Amino acid sequence: MTTSLKRRGLCFVLSSPSGAGKTTISRKMLEIDNDLTMSISYTTRAPRPGEVDGVDYFFTTKDEFRDLINAHAFLEHAEVFGHFYGTPRKFVEDNLSKGIDVIFDIDWQGTHQLAAQMPNDMVGVFILPPSMAELEKRLKNRAQDTDEVVAKRMKKASREISHWNEYDYVLINTDLDETMKSVNRILRAERLHISRQPQLESFVQDLLFGEE
Repeated sequence: MTTSLKRRGLCFVLSSPSGAGKTTISRKMLEIDNDLTMSISYTTRAPRPGEVDGVDYFFTTKDEFRDLINAHAFLEHAEVFGHFYGTPRKFVEDNLSKGIDVIFDIDWQGTHQLAAQMPNDMVGVFILPPSMAELEKRLKNRAQDTDEVVAKRMKKASREISHWNEYDYVLINTDLDETMKSVNRILRAERLHISRQPQLESFVQDLLFGEE
């Protein structure tokens, strides 16, 4: 018989320059792992084609977003290309207490804030592109942005990549399937960390002294 102990969930952060793969990897992880849920951010930007309010983001106004900041409703928030993004605190804390991991698709600024708020619960993975030329190619191929926006994203990518060594793990996304396997291995190992198994101490005490 296998003994299973209740564990605490973790904040699993995936960061990368836009186009390097973090969003694709996040979605694929959610498809294969039932103990994982996506952190749904609030944002003031307009929905992209196919995006659904309450599923992809909570779309809101800048005034409403500022009210949420003042109410301390966010674990982290940031401004990106003139739009605001924020992670709702209650949603994350409720899931962690149930042993459900929350995956985050956020940039390095958001990661810093999240680490300050929940230092013992966060694991950060940074995804690098195989080259800057490949990154630009991916941005253009997804056909979501104008050439001007692609140029801005490429300029911002260099600043984002400079923060690579502030993360727990760094992966080069040359092959999506291999990167996925690595991300999955990291998550499974981190779930076994002693800090995320609050019942482990009492279990060991029972092993040592339970029959006395």
